[in-house]
Amino acid sequence: MIKFPRMFFRIAIFFMVLFSARAQAESGIDRETETAVPRARNLYGIGLGVLPKTSGADEYRALVLPIINANYGDRFYINALQAGVWLLDSEDKRLRVGLAAEARFGWDAKDGRRTRGMEDRDFSIFVGPNVRWQTELGTFNAQWTADASGHSNGQQVQLQYIKSLIRSPELRLNGLLGVTWNNQKFNDYYFGVAASEASATRPQYRADSGVELQMGVNGVVPVMQTHSFLFGAFVTRLSHAQYDSPITETRLQPLAYVGYSIPF
Repeated sequence: MIKFPRMFFRIAIFFMVLFSARAQAESGIDRETETAVPRARNLYGIGLGVLPKTSGADEYRALVLPIINANYGDRFYINALQAGVWLLDSEDKRLRVGLAAEARFGWDAKDGRRTRGMEDRDFSIFVGPNVRWQTELGTFNAQWTADASGHSNGQQVQLQYIKSLIRSPELRLNGLLGVTWNNQKFNDYYFGVAASEASATRPQYRADSGVELQMGVNGVVPVMQTHSFLFGAFVTRLSHAQYDSPITETRLQPLAYVGYSIPF
């Protein structure tokens, strides 16, 4: 049975109180900070992402991925690896509550120096409720998700703040700060070492729950009026439980991408 962490209940109560109050901000959704990637219109394209080969690795892999950052009927949305639907809105839609599904990459054990001989970690889909609150100071996001794929049976609680740093015809740039709590099952799946995976240089390890910190920027440069060049760079600071794993090589985990969007 899935158990909701106490932190999620506190977040939910906080946003329920906010939702019951009348919004004082200017009416309308700020599309520039609606997602981490700033945009004035729907974006469709292709991109190249660079991320660690395995959990905690200091070697990287490149992935070619489609880019979709779009709203449909102002109710359904796709934002990179996340898709969802908004179910409840404040009058001005500055505060929204919905459901989201988010993809998480696994990894092949043979690709990492410290993971060779272990079992692969599978691609998973995490699903759960989310809240978005837009203010004059920026956009605040909160979500709780659980592994619907059944691979890790893990859970996450994510808090995120998005701020517009540059908003001009030549460049739009958003800054992002985030905090993510991962439960014990999540961390143990991605950072743990089972008894069957232990070796002389890789002891058995059971990872506990912990909190990651994230920060980064996302940018859009308009090209030829309707086209866009997209870019972003982030760094995640692993929790103590993740960093103490024998498969972790570095505590700071970078991720970067570039992409190109065309009208559709």
